[in-house]
Amino acid sequence: MEPHNNHHVDDVSPSEIGYGHFGCSHYKRRCKIISPCCNEIFDCRHCHNESKNSIQVDPQHRHDIPRHHVKRVICSLCSTEQDVQQVCIQCGVCMGRYFCSKCKFFDDDVSKNQYHCDECGICRTGGEENFFHCNKCECCYSTLMKDSHHCIEKAMHQNCPVCFEFLFDTTKDITVLPCGHTIHLGCVREMQQHLQYSCPVCSKSFCDMSRVWEKMDEEVASMPMPEMYQNKMVWILCNDCGETSEVRFHIVAHKCLSCKSYNTRKTQAASCLSRIEEMVR
Repeated sequence: MEPHNNHHVDDVSPSEIGYGHFGCSHYKRRCKIISPCCNEIFDCRHCHNESKNSIQVDPQHRHDIPRHHVKRVICSLCSTEQDVQQVCIQCGVCMGRYFCSKCKFFDDDVSKNQYHCDECGICRTGGEENFFHCNKCECCYSTLMKDSHHCIEKAMHQNCPVCFEFLFDTTKDITVLPCGHTIHLGCVREMQQHLQYSCPVCSKSFCDMSRVWEKMDEEVASMPMPEMYQNKMVWILCNDCGETSEVRFHIVAHKCLSCKSYNTRKTQAASCLSRIEEMVR
């Protein structure tokens, strides 16, 4: 009687050997790139940019890799140098489950739902069906914002106003404020931890501040100004609605007469009610 065959069968495809065991802190992949700008080997473009833009590098020699110009890669398993392609010509391993020949981009972690946007000219994450490209903003936004977002020309072709990292091709999560300006989501959360609730670009409030303004009303009412300041007037500009108002001076804050916001700034020197009344008479 023949013994029952209980030996474990290795079902791993040759193309999947090494999956998840190679790459860097930015991407899991089974190849390295040869930078066309300095002819050096790096795990990915971010590794190159971090190395070539570090404080130890002469400022005149700092640079980013031109990602679309990458022509050669090296297989991480067999070390074969070759043209950019998804499958190694020597050992047959898949060097990245997601591969974009336009961006010369490899990534084994397909849970990110990567896709290539021809209008942006780069690969993005989150699933193509969940995003649309705005031609005026020149970037991709969530389809949830398609009929409601405020367009700002080249909105993401700029640095984050908090950390100054270039937003267009950042790997961090980005959010769009109600005013239309873009910023890293992590930077917004850090601002909120420090009780900052206005856009660092245009100063408009980016969340509902009505309860805060009610508290401000109470604080202003509980702190009457000395008699010498009671008739003092100032001109203010509201950061939220853009209207100007002439209001009574107060040491705590000045309330917009149009939208009732306290997110205002003083624009002109003060005047006195008594003087205005005399001029009217």
